[in-house]
Amino acid sequence: MRVITGSARGKRLRELPGLDTRPTTDRVKEGMFNAIQFDIEGRRVLDLFAGTGQLGIEALSRGAAFCDFVDSAPAAMKIIRSNVDACALTARAAFHQKDFAAFLAGAGEKYGLIFLDPPYASGNLERALEQIAAIDIVTGNGIIVCESPVDRLLPELPAPYEKGRDYRYGKIKLTLYRRSV
Repeated sequence: MRVITGSARGKRLRELPGLDTRPTTDRVKEGMFNAIQFDIEGRRVLDLFAGTGQLGIEALSRGAAFCDFVDSAPAAMKIIRSNVDACALTARAAFHQKDFAAFLAGAGEKYGLIFLDPPYASGNLERALEQIAAIDIVTGNGIIVCESPVDRLLPELPAPYEKGRDYRYGKIKLTLYRRSV
């Protein structure tokens, strides 16, 4: 697992041992960032189920202004901090060891880019989407990027959110939601 491009290009990122975390593959990550490449620079990012932190790190490396990394697991948070530090991006990052719902309930910021890649079987993807739309923490023209199994049907969100297209990579699907102004 490595940073694809930007200021931290080529940096190898540490992973959590075991099967509790499923890092996004390089192929899927490259497709994801190709789809949003013009929507990163200067944005505040939320990496909600951060795992290793690789999605938020990639966004920071490509010019995002700031990233909040959120994960409830202490081991994951330790790896995230280590990876962000190794990429020299700590000054533009904050770390929150919390359950996603608790973090969202107290979120005092609005985000231009949100990554949602929870464990597939948890049901947390749909819950996070609903909570994000309900509290409306996405800026105008902001994007929510969701990773899920290809056969999972993700919900429509109420206006001003619009479900965009799906991108398929084998058994994995990326779905983009946009918030209109």
